[in-house]
Amino acid sequence: MRILISVVLFCSLIALPQACGQTEHLQGQNLYLQHCSSCHFETGEGLRQLMPPLAGSDYLENYPDQVVRGIRRGMSGEMTVNGKVYNHEMPENKELSDFQIVNIVNYINQAWGNDYGTITVGDSRKWLEE
Repeated sequence: MRILISVVLFCSLIALPQACGQTEHLQGQNLYLQHCSSCHFETGEGLRQLMPPLAGSDYLENYPDQVVRGIRRGMSGEMTVNGKVYNHEMPENKELSDFQIVNIVNYINQAWGNDYGTITVGDSRKWLEE
């Protein structure tokens, strides 16, 4: 009986971190799908010269402050992403809370092979005040 309990406990300890990783950024993913995917698509690929890609985006990596402000306030004017110029207006999302914006950014920073780290609510609030 002790061996059985030990085996079950051992297997649980191995499986737990893997299961936790499967739900990482789930709220951010859901918010992204609701508010962003209609333009940037589920795969983050964007749309030709109209909507910039988020997957593999150097802009996301280099300008997290602009991304946060862009989600809240919208974006207009030229922007260069991965060497291509985009000039399509992005609508504002004033109804999103600071926490929701952070969840979206942390999701897109880790989705589609991106590895751009995470931001905090403190980061977001500071950038939104600037």
